[in-house]
Amino acid sequence: MEQDCVFCKIATGVFDTQFVYQDEKLVAFRDMNPQAPVHILIIPRRHIPQIRQLKGNDDKLVGRMILVAIKLAEQEQISESGYRLVFNCGENGGQEVDHIHLHLFGGRKMTWPPG
Repeated sequence: MEQDCVFCKIATGVFDTQFVYQDEKLVAFRDMNPQAPVHILIIPRRHIPQIRQLKGNDDKLVGRMILVAIKLAEQEQISESGYRLVFNCGENGGQEVDHIHLHLFGGRKMTWPPG
């Protein structure tokens, strides 16, 4: 755990965050500033600052994040209508917290380009 990382604190239970999903590797929770009717963040419990810092053995972790997103889309009843999955990387990529996280957006029509 990275001492100053808000997502590490969420993942370890320092904050009273209600999880919509959790297992030994991941937690998922609703974004505090939602950009869509459904906006869930899926994060690893292990601190990894940015996507570019993933290693070869992290493929299962990233795959697991996507599979959890699929499960949550079904749970949120947006699976059939469609949803968007987004990883941001670095400041210019829109990453605001230095801890990798997958956004699950849904519940409305997504536009392109995203902005």
